Amino acid sequence: MAGAFDAASELLAVAAAGPLNELQQARVDLTHGQIAFVTSMSGDAPPILARVAKRLEPLDPVLARQTYLEAWYAALFAGRFAGTDDLREISRAARAVSSHSDASRPPDLLLEALAVLVTEGRAAAAPLLRRSAWVFAEGEISPAERLRWSPMAAVAASALWDEKCWYTMQSRELRFCREAGMLGPLGIWVNAMAVLETWRGDLTEAASLVAEAEAIATATGSRGFVSGVVMLAAFRGSEAEAAPLIERAIEESRASGQGVGEQLAQWVKAVLNNGLGRYEEALVAAQAAQAAPGAPEMHVSMWALSELIEAAGRTGRTRQAAQALDRLAEATSIGDGGWGPGLYVRSQALLSDGAEAESRYREAVDLLGRTGIRTELARAHLLYGEWLRREGRRTDARTQLRIAYEMCDAIGMRAFADRAYNELLATGETTRKRTADESVWLTPQEGQIARMARTGLSNPEIAAQLFLSPRTVEYHLRKVFTKLGITSRHQLQQALPVNGHDRR
Repeated sequence: MAGAFDAASELLAVAAAGPLNELQQARVDLTHGQIAFVTSMSGDAPPILARVAKRLEPLDPVLARQTYLEAWYAALFAGRFAGTDDLREISRAARAVSSHSDASRPPDLLLEALAVLVTEGRAAAAPLLRRSAWVFAEGEISPAERLRWSPMAAVAASALWDEKCWYTMQSRELRFCREAGMLGPLGIWVNAMAVLETWRGDLTEAASLVAEAEAIATATGSRGFVSGVVMLAAFRGSEAEAAPLIERAIEESRASGQGVGEQLAQWVKAVLNNGLGRYEEALVAAQAAQAAPGAPEMHVSMWALSELIEAAGRTGRTRQAAQALDRLAEATSIGDGGWGPGLYVRSQALLSDGAEAESRYREAVDLLGRTGIRTELARAHLLYGEWLRREGRRTDARTQLRIAYEMCDAIGMRAFADRAYNELLATGETTRKRTADESVWLTPQEGQIARMARTGLSNPEIAAQLFLSPRTVEYHLRKVFTKLGITSRHQLQQALPVNGHDRR
């Protein structure tokens, strides 16, 4: 939990050397699987955890079910690299042993929900998923259980497209792990929150979380998930920044057997290329982000469907787009709130004509406007404006495209902002394009240190949290002051925005 993985492995080796009964040996193997997962999130962990869960069934049924839950989560991350111990096999085994479980225990309820999701589908799993997500977001649950099982509960919230529940859960666990100094789970939560903050359009906060994730990885030696940094780079839309990060993430994920890491990198590659208007490349990437044949549509693969539909529709692959739309309909069928349904009707609009298309675009704007997912709302305005321009309705198109441009520019989505601006020009708009002065942009680490200093933390306190020396913190703050045109920490309150870009 503290992120001291080498020390944990050494202690485990000492424990394993002693005389052990069968249950103790199983617990040694369980800890070995847990260390394998938290350090690399690769295909090594699922078979270890699945075997341990099977061994534990007659020895300790409660621990067996908990181990199946950990094996399920590890298999989700391993994806196609999980081998025979994939989500479906683990879900079947878990359901067999969970038939005697006490559904009042949060981990048993969560295991049942996730296993039913894989084996029977969304409709059957929806009530269980909602109960599980609510328990971990709002219910009375011990800190120990929250700490151990909330990452799995976050998957339930994402399957429901329940942004509020997901955000509440992640915010609480992030705060808890920071205060307790638990660097192992903190690395997972920091990356997960960076993904959600990027989606919500707060790229400044996402950059701060990315810097924190890099500091944790350096301190612990973990080769875990790098979702935050690649997603942030892709949504910013700078090909020079994003492309090398994405390709490296794909290569490293393949080398380490981290299937969901490869999927996520391909998904954000599709986002980047859709923003740049390179729809052929976006289509290839979105296809690569899909689940293996026969596997359930969930997590990253379901997120990538809207990118696939946009790219396929723009390249004339209407049949392929329609097939993906059917899968998106199923993936969003139990969506709570406006996020999933909003993406679905926005994708419907892309494949519709006339009054039906306009109705769908308006509905998408309305649904996504009820959520905090500002990036997808901005894109809905953009797509609606592009459609209006192609329909020859220039005045109406300008209204939507101006909104899209203002939103994308304010968020920092450069590629989509440029796309909206070029569309505006095509309508005869004469709006002057804003250009950011790169000299006043803060790096992710500078932004993180500046925001921590703004809260009143001293240089030594900041240094302790970021695994830096106080001298290094002081050096970065001097650079921040220069870029922001200020001379003291007290001026950070006015000079550094709470949301939006890290620039003056």
